[in-house]
Amino acid sequence: MGPPRDCYNALTSGAAVTKKWYSFFVVTDDPATSPDEAAAETAQAPQRVADVVPDAEADAALAKTAKVHVDLNSVYEAAKIAAPAHGYTVLKVADMLQSEHIRTLPNDVKRKSLLVALDAAGVKVTDIVEDAVRRDRALDAYERVLQKSIEDLRAQTAAENQRLEEEIASRVAELRAKIDENSRKAKGEEDEFLAWQARKRQEEETIATAVSYFVSESPITTARPADTQGGADVR
Repeated sequence: MGPPRDCYNALTSGAAVTKKWYSFFVVTDDPATSPDEAAAETAQAPQRVADVVPDAEADAALAKTAKVHVDLNSVYEAAKIAAPAHGYTVLKVADMLQSEHIRTLPNDVKRKSLLVALDAAGVKVTDIVEDAVRRDRALDAYERVLQKSIEDLRAQTAAENQRLEEEIASRVAELRAKIDENSRKAKGEEDEFLAWQARKRQEEETIATAVSYFVSESPITTARPADTQGGADVR
């Protein structure tokens, strides 16, 4: 039983799909088709998925599941692609092509076998092609959504990293200022201590001089200014 002629020609409009599977399934090999018949069949061609499921609508639906680990069936579900009542989808056809009864056949024989099987099941080729296009566009839309999600994440990460870098720089400047303050404070204390030591030595010299008139050996300890080890001299 041969397939209806519209199975071959129904999608030959100006909006033809460029995927390989399109040319595999949809071929025009009936020279008896007149221009009027072709025009009538073209007028009945199904809408492109771009019209049936606009990109913006698909993107909005798929954005809710924008995760790279989502399986492909979830993508199809998010895009509201349901199996038709007859159960034949492009994925079912792909499984049929892997059947041991078909996969080793020449391509032309494969095509005719599939068309016979679809015709016997009352399935239009246009249904399979439209299902294929819907799934392809859903995958493309989901890829766009994921790409935008990655770009948004990259921008957010860059902004956050910049904020952290600025916070680090601010914190480093704050800590360096604290270090400088501590160093100045320690240096000030050290300078005051050295000044006190100078007054102490002067005081000890004065005391030692005064007491030297009464003792043969001075009991006063004085630090020599040149004594860097802080040693004492007993007079």
